[in-house]
Amino acid sequence: MSSHAYLCFCFFAVYSEDLHSSLYFVNASLQEVVFASNTGTLVPCPAGAISPATLRWYFATGEELYDVPGIRQVHPNGTLQIFPFPPSSFRNIIHDNTYYCTADNPSGKIRSQEVHIKAVLRGPYTVRVDDQRAMRGSVAVFKCIIPPSVDAYINVVSWERDTVSIVSGPRLLITSTGALYILDVQEEDQTHNYRCMTRHRYTGETRQSNSARLTVSDPANSAPAILDGFERREVMVSHRVELQCKASGHPAPKYRWLKDNKPLEPDPRFRQSVTGLLIERSQPSDSGTYVCEVWNSLGNAKVVGRLLVKEHLKVEITPRIVKGSVGSQVSLTCSVTGSDDYDLSWYHNGEVINPSNSVRIAGLYGENMVMDGMAKSDEGAYQCFARKGNMSAQDFVQVILEDGTPKILSAFSEKVVSPNEFVSLVCHVKGTPQPTVTWSLDDDPVIKDIHHRMGRIITSEGNVLSYLNISHTQVRDSGVYRCTCNNSAGTVSYQARINVRGPASIRPMRNLTAIVGRDTYIHCRVIGYPYYSIKWYKNSNLLPFNDRQRAFENNGTLKLSNVQDMDQGEYTCNVQVQPKQPISQTVHVTVKVPPFIQPFEFPRFSIGQRVYIPCSVTSGDFPISFTWHKDGRPINASLGVTIDNTEFSSSLRIANLSLVHNGNYTCIASNDAASVEHQSQLIVREPPKFLVQPENQDGIHGKAVILSCSAKGYPPPTIVWKYSKGSGVPQFQPIVLNSGNRIQQLRNGSLLIKHVLEEDKGYYLCKVSNDVGADVSKSMFLNVKIPAMITSYPNTTYAIKGEKKEMSCTAHGEKPIMVRWEKEAHIINPETNRYVVTVKEEGDEVASTLQISPTVREDSGFFSCHAINSYGEDRGLIQLIVREPPEPPKVEIGEVRDRTITLRWNMGFDGNSPITGYDIEYKNKSDVSSQLNQATIIELHPSTTYNIRMFAKNIIGKSKAGNELTITTDEAVPDGPPQDVQLEAISSLSIKVSWKAPQKHLQNGVIRGYKVGYREYSIGGRNQLIKIPVEATGDPESIILDNLQKFTKYGVVVYAINSVGDGPISQEVFAYTLEDVPSHPPENVQANATSPETIFLSWQTPANETLNGVLQGFRVIYWANLPDGELGEIRNVTTMQPFLKLTGLEKYTNYSIQVLAFTRAGDGVRSKQIFTRTKEDVPGPPAGVKAAASANSVVYVSWLPPLKLNGIIRKYTIFCSNPYNRFEAAPDVFLIRVPDLSRNRKYSIWVVAFTSAGQGNSSDIVTVEPLAKAPARILTFSGTVTTPWMRDIVLPCKAVGDPPPTVKWMKESGSPTPAVIDGRRSVHGNGSFVIKSVKAEDSGYYTCVASNSWGSDEIVLNLQVQVPPDQPRLTVTKTTTTSITLSWIPGDNGGSSIRGYILQFSEDNSEEWGSIPISPSERLYRLENLKCGTWYKFTLTAQNAVGPGRISEIIEAKTHGKEPQFSKEQELFTSINSTRVSLNLMGWSNGGCPITSFTLDYRPVDTVLWMAGPRTSLTKSYMLKDLQEATWYELQMKVYNSAGFAEKRVKFATLNSDGSTIPPLVKTPDKNKERKGGGEGLKMLVTISCILIGIVLLFVMLMVLRRRRREQRLKRLRDAKSLAEMLMSKNTRPSDTVNKQQQTLRMHIDIPRAQLLIEERDTMETVDDRSTVLLTDNDFGETAKQKSSTATHTVHYQSLSQATGPLVDVSDARPGTSKHSFLKIYIFSRRTAKAGPAARSRYASQWTLNRPHPPVSTHTLSTDWRLPTPRVAGSVDKESDSYSVSPSQDTDRARSSMVSTESASSTYEELARAYEHAKMEEHLRHAKFTITECFISDTSSEQMTAGTNEYTDSLTSSTPSESGICRFTASPPKPQDVCRVMNMAVPKAHRPGGELVHLPPYLRMDFLLNRGVSGASREAALGQACLEPQKSRTLKRPTLLVEPTPLEVPTNRDVQQWQPGTASTLPQREAGSDLAQAAKLSTSQESLLDSRGHLKQSSNPYAKSYTLV
Repeated sequence: MSSHAYLCFCFFAVYSEDLHSSLYFVNASLQEVVFASNTGTLVPCPAGAISPATLRWYFATGEELYDVPGIRQVHPNGTLQIFPFPPSSFRNIIHDNTYYCTADNPSGKIRSQEVHIKAVLRGPYTVRVDDQRAMRGSVAVFKCIIPPSVDAYINVVSWERDTVSIVSGPRLLITSTGALYILDVQEEDQTHNYRCMTRHRYTGETRQSNSARLTVSDPANSAPAILDGFERREVMVSHRVELQCKASGHPAPKYRWLKDNKPLEPDPRFRQSVTGLLIERSQPSDSGTYVCEVWNSLGNAKVVGRLLVKEHLKVEITPRIVKGSVGSQVSLTCSVTGSDDYDLSWYHNGEVINPSNSVRIAGLYGENMVMDGMAKSDEGAYQCFARKGNMSAQDFVQVILEDGTPKILSAFSEKVVSPNEFVSLVCHVKGTPQPTVTWSLDDDPVIKDIHHRMGRIITSEGNVLSYLNISHTQVRDSGVYRCTCNNSAGTVSYQARINVRGPASIRPMRNLTAIVGRDTYIHCRVIGYPYYSIKWYKNSNLLPFNDRQRAFENNGTLKLSNVQDMDQGEYTCNVQVQPKQPISQTVHVTVKVPPFIQPFEFPRFSIGQRVYIPCSVTSGDFPISFTWHKDGRPINASLGVTIDNTEFSSSLRIANLSLVHNGNYTCIASNDAASVEHQSQLIVREPPKFLVQPENQDGIHGKAVILSCSAKGYPPPTIVWKYSKGSGVPQFQPIVLNSGNRIQQLRNGSLLIKHVLEEDKGYYLCKVSNDVGADVSKSMFLNVKIPAMITSYPNTTYAIKGEKKEMSCTAHGEKPIMVRWEKEAHIINPETNRYVVTVKEEGDEVASTLQISPTVREDSGFFSCHAINSYGEDRGLIQLIVREPPEPPKVEIGEVRDRTITLRWNMGFDGNSPITGYDIEYKNKSDVSSQLNQATIIELHPSTTYNIRMFAKNIIGKSKAGNELTITTDEAVPDGPPQDVQLEAISSLSIKVSWKAPQKHLQNGVIRGYKVGYREYSIGGRNQLIKIPVEATGDPESIILDNLQKFTKYGVVVYAINSVGDGPISQEVFAYTLEDVPSHPPENVQANATSPETIFLSWQTPANETLNGVLQGFRVIYWANLPDGELGEIRNVTTMQPFLKLTGLEKYTNYSIQVLAFTRAGDGVRSKQIFTRTKEDVPGPPAGVKAAASANSVVYVSWLPPLKLNGIIRKYTIFCSNPYNRFEAAPDVFLIRVPDLSRNRKYSIWVVAFTSAGQGNSSDIVTVEPLAKAPARILTFSGTVTTPWMRDIVLPCKAVGDPPPTVKWMKESGSPTPAVIDGRRSVHGNGSFVIKSVKAEDSGYYTCVASNSWGSDEIVLNLQVQVPPDQPRLTVTKTTTTSITLSWIPGDNGGSSIRGYILQFSEDNSEEWGSIPISPSERLYRLENLKCGTWYKFTLTAQNAVGPGRISEIIEAKTHGKEPQFSKEQELFTSINSTRVSLNLMGWSNGGCPITSFTLDYRPVDTVLWMAGPRTSLTKSYMLKDLQEATWYELQMKVYNSAGFAEKRVKFATLNSDGSTIPPLVKTPDKNKERKGGGEGLKMLVTISCILIGIVLLFVMLMVLRRRRREQRLKRLRDAKSLAEMLMSKNTRPSDTVNKQQQTLRMHIDIPRAQLLIEERDTMETVDDRSTVLLTDNDFGETAKQKSSTATHTVHYQSLSQATGPLVDVSDARPGTSKHSFLKIYIFSRRTAKAGPAARSRYASQWTLNRPHPPVSTHTLSTDWRLPTPRVAGSVDKESDSYSVSPSQDTDRARSSMVSTESASSTYEELARAYEHAKMEEHLRHAKFTITECFISDTSSEQMTAGTNEYTDSLTSSTPSESGICRFTASPPKPQDVCRVMNMAVPKAHRPGGELVHLPPYLRMDFLLNRGVSGASREAALGQACLEPQKSRTLKRPTLLVEPTPLEVPTNRDVQQWQPGTASTLPQREAGSDLAQAAKLSTSQESLLDSRGHLKQSSNPYAKSYTLV
């Protein structure tokens, strides 16, 4: 079999044991064989049989196949071979036809199903794939498009993507139909090429399609569009079938399947897959019309297709075993499954069966066949064929006819029964057909009654069980019972006696007739039992008396064998009933003799002879009658037969024999005894004789010929043909004749040659014989004549126009041959000018040539070469095609795309040559394939103008150019990626990406923007690209990627976007974010003191993922916790190892230790403090020793403890020499009395301290001499005494002398003055000075003077009062979604080291505060795990030894994130029906914060009550069930996250029950309202009037209340200001009285509703000891009392969110010194105000006023506002600009953006608007505003701990490090604007609840700056011109300082002029204020004006800076 022929084999099960060994099928289901023409095929016969077997092939028409050499052949084994052939030799009758095969042997014959054998020709074809478009995230479907002509033979074997085979996976799927699905389309999918590979199933040819591209676009709302579907699908039962249905659309479409317009019933076999509906194990019931409905919110579509599930036809004939006998009836039933509509046929031994008298075919399809009178010839194979379409099936059984004579297999036996006993008699009979059984008793039929029942049972083997049941037997039932079995084949019987007990008797017997020579039985019909004997008598003689007689005593039967005449007579049956009681019956037997015919035979006769045959009866009773039959029928009188009868004979005479007298003749003789017959055959023989003799004849080659030969004779003669090849002497050889050969012998004896060949030429002999006489034979000669045949000619030939062309044809055949030429039925006349015909004979062939010169276009056509001879005619058809170049096409534009232009054209004359292609010229020549009249120019450049012209070409040449077109291609997605993509890490969280546009020729249009995709490459990182759109601004482009992971590798790609879509992705480039500090501290820090001066530390390195960089080492921070409660120097040590040994430590000192890891980016998080104490050692020497005489023999010794205790002092030992004495003192005793000393003798005294480690070093040695007149000496040491405030302090002064000295205390206050003694201060009797509840003003130098008559002594004690530390300055430096980083600058430590900080934080709307302790060395802290998108409040408190200080200002910050939002591009409803609604929850975006919950409420629009939907997690979808039909509903949905919630309310309507929509909501007018008319209008007017009046009254009340509050506030602030002025006047002192030791004085004063903390640095002046100062209004007018001083002040005015009021800091610099005083005024509002959620604005303003020399600490005044109108980013105000603004109102919108990281551009735009507001609120006229920088406050520890006053400098010089925090500067106006007067608004700060707080006018800066300025100076200043500001040297710091100068303050606050010296940063005082008078400016060296009154140049000018926080 050919390797390319596909056969289906199925073995047929044969059930009959006979069929197993005879007929069978080897591939019963073979129905089609398809093969390639170039391979041929071998088809085995599907039927088979055992030997001897014959296999034959037939056409479907029933004609037997014959071999065609080289084309078709049937092999002896039954295989049909079709040879390979060229396409030109294709013949339908051979290569596309239906055949069947038969197999027969002696048991029968079967035929196979029809087999369609079809050859597939090899031919050109192409496959292609079209480009596709898809939205990102959707599905794309590529299909391999195959031409319909070969679609049935082509399989898609694979798909390739960029030459790499695609394997079906999660995203790329190859379907069963060969389509390629791309699921979840991504951007990168459009960078590949896709193509399919196909293979021809039969020829093996493979094809590769073109490459197709996928265009990916962003999701856009669109209705569903079908991508893949089906129209009709056929599948065999139990197979898997897939019904394609795939659509595109956005939102993603939904699918629903229907079958026969009904929803698909649930079935586990049905599953909706990615490609459509998948049906497993298909069933016939699955057939039907399927509808796939596709829909989304924008539309719908559907796929409608038909599925046909076909079953294999299956045929079964019953019964399976058919055995019968000749003459019987056979019934067969054919059952068909697999279809309800089919055609059915019956066959017997391969021949179709038609209904007849003996054959009945019944049933709907003819499935029942009944055959009567079966003959032996009816045996064989019976087949039933079922056919439907191209499917068929068959089954067969074998019918066997055998001898069916009945045979008794078993029967009943003789028995004796009692009366009334039940008896059952059974005969088991076998026979065909089934025999009938009759029962008789004593030769009489058994009558069926209630006591006698008969029946039959058919066994499984087909046998008959016949039974006779006798109930209640009686004596009369005794006798001989016989069962007689009879069928058409014969009769058989069996008998036996049944005896019933009872009186014996004999039934009456009938006389009998016996036939001589036969056996006769005489039955004695005895009944009853028992009896003793049965005997037969004849003529009183007991029988038997000869050997022919036999008596059966047991049953009373007498047998007479070979009856003779002597047997005639009376026979008596004698039955002995009792021993002496016989009974008898007599029967007469008559003997008759049958005729006996003397046998006779017919001798041999010939035609014409006479015949006489006698039939004599030699014995038999008379009368005898005679009858003659011929062939079983009476002799017809027309035969001329004479019959003569006598008494005992009859004769037959025929006078003239002929063949009609042949037959079997029977003589029948009959008498009363019997009829006998004798038969003999009469054969009339005739010698053979030709009826038709063979004659010489001609046969025509290729045609059939019959060689006639027929003969007669009897017996019929046999005809044999012989053949002798050629014309030489005949040598005859037998001709082999086989069925199916080319040569066959017909039934009449003639020889048929179906296809005459030249080799058939020769002699043929016909021989006839029949064994009668001599054989006859006759030969003939067959001369094969060759008709004229064209053997060679071109089918198609080509000529070029204008050239000479010759065409030749060669003819073969019997000569003469005439050849003529025709052109399209017109005979060519060779005498014309252009035609020449030449003829040439070459052997048996004739060649004719037609020459045309020159050729013209009209010569194209069909020429025929006709060859004619006497035996036939042939024609060769030649197509001449005169070729020439084609005419140019007329081109028009079909379709213009980005890379392709489709052209259509109308083609003129093609030059009689197929167009091989078209040349399209645009920039260069391009060959373009063509199909029909359309071509597409590919690989064009998008967005390019082309001039196009077309040439058609064929193999002859090219046409002229066609019409020229000018076409511009569409834009296309860019072909090239962006160039030179570079990454620059600019921080640990951000990378700058820069790139250049794609190459110009690859842009394919105008680049509109870019997308930057980046992904993280780290363990656990996301591999999914995160894409950021970027607008195209120029070349090069750049973007900063924020919020990245620290020190992490990132891959970045960029692709360009134009109006069409996205271009290819650039090659991925990689970069690491910069290192950052470690985010976790070292773990498991352990410390162990190894000696008094060393501590060994060890720790564990933080995890790698927390290092955020390359670990550079570890830093150990440690400090000593001194015994006095202070902290030692904070030190740090760096190491590379996770352990360290600290050396050089203080002995027996408790150390605080922290460890941190650091990278190149800096220090990481510190570990928690651990505390370790070094080991003890011997102490140092006592710090001091004093000894003084108090009497002539007593000395007092005092000492100080060692400076380095090095442990716990156990005792002191005092040594006194000369003589050597030793005294011991307790560790807490520092004074000892040494008595019993000698007067006037000097003693050396020293002291030693002891610890557990031993004795320390000795102190200095002092000498002392006991004196009687001892001068006063003080044993107490001078030094510093430190105490926390509000405690009682004792300043000791132990004095001795003789006489006892007196003690006085002095306090340094400029000059020593006696210490004040009052209720809080007193001197004890021991000389100690006691101060109760010590306060800050108690600090200072106290001198104790002791004196007596002989001398005096004094000590100085520096009392330092420690107060709680000042509040730190807290700021926010960075925010993320879950963290906020805070930094701070410590305030004054209050005289005691800062022990730590307490950070308190709370959510904005919460009253619960959390607290975190922080190490004293920290200056920055990050709070983690905060809620996303939430406002937080923070305060910071410093702690020292005294306790916690004041709480810092409350600052607020918000973590990134916002409330959820619902995307406008998403539809909320995905589906709505009559009772359910499906919601799309995927449209909710979380706003950057995870969604926590959601609520859903709904109600019918006509009801009030809301119904809550079931609460679940926010999944992709949500279903609302159990709704009312045709009802409008209102839906309210709230989605929550930590930042808040969002609400969405919509209305929707459910559908009607039939799926239709309901009318929209319509507002129906209220008739009642219409009636009311004017009444309602009047009511409405009254209502509106009342509302307006109420609003006016409310506004008036608010204004009155606001004025009252403002007056109260102003009064409080006046009080505070008056006190500040008073204190400043008292604190002034000359510079020459300053003590060299730097001291700090802090005074805390409580006043009603105000709290002032006045800090004076570098002063020793005593401050008045008052806790409460009462102020009057007169105190505010004391301008004349102001001291002559120049100061630089900073006012800090900050709006707080808690219950605190504004904070004002005023710094005062002492004139004439480099030292300064620092005054802070804190004003706290006692009024409680709860902070609302909208209590902040986005901006805070800061004013700074600095003096040039020396630098002082700068503080800020901040206020909040919002911007009323937008402005262009980066705009600069002109000189004449004027603005109008309104006071800001806090809004959530402003608040939500308070802390942000927006881009600089948007920030500048907002800042620009803020400048406008600032100008008005500051009263700065014509000031120039310039953006200077973006920055974050520099809060490094160096600046915090250096003790300098350069905080302002640090702010102004800091480098920008985060977008969104920017500074701008307001510079003074130009000089020419000095005379312009302009109204400016006053800055107004927000307070919680929205209350506005105005800074009182008396706290303006001018009341501090303008003290002492004379009126003359003031007037002089008025005439000065405005100063021209200098340009800044850098953008980071303004360079111009405006010197404050005297200015007359007008009474009208609406007008103010800018003059040198004007402190215009604060609002003007109201009219009538005491401060309306001008103050004088000091003329000291600190003046800001030069000698000419002009401003001095300075690097620290006056500037107003704004910070966006």
